[in-house]
Amino acid sequence: MENVIPQQWASPCGNQCTHKYAALMQIPWRVFCKKGCNADGDTWEECLAECDEICYKDPVLKDQQWSAYIDRSPGAVNYSQDCFNACVTGCGYKFEICKEKVDQVRPRPLPSEPLPELKPPTSPAATKPDEPAEDVPSTSA
Repeated sequence: MENVIPQQWASPCGNQCTHKYAALMQIPWRVFCKKGCNADGDTWEECLAECDEICYKDPVLKDQQWSAYIDRSPGAVNYSQDCFNACVTGCGYKFEICKEKVDQVRPRPLPSEPLPELKPPTSPAATKPDEPAEDVPSTSA
């Protein structure tokens, strides 16, 4: 049986991400770089679109801006931009795009207005102490 060293277990693209984002504090960006390597897109442009989708909070429900809060992307604008840059780097490694072209890709512009504040759902008006509370049938046995 041949000896297999750990570098051979990962794709060359993933190894390049590991090398570029080697510092302990860069582990999140290494993960997003590898997401670029593993993106489903068959072209450079499709890969970039996937990075945009991965890294920026967008509404999950159509026409419901508040639903952006349940999107799994990083959140803070600077984190989203760092995520996007790392993912684009992975796309560059995947499609063997020259560093100069990769460096020209810019993240999504900053939003002109922040996401709306997430407000808790309004509760029904509290009953007055002298009024009987409405009976709610029990569902337990």
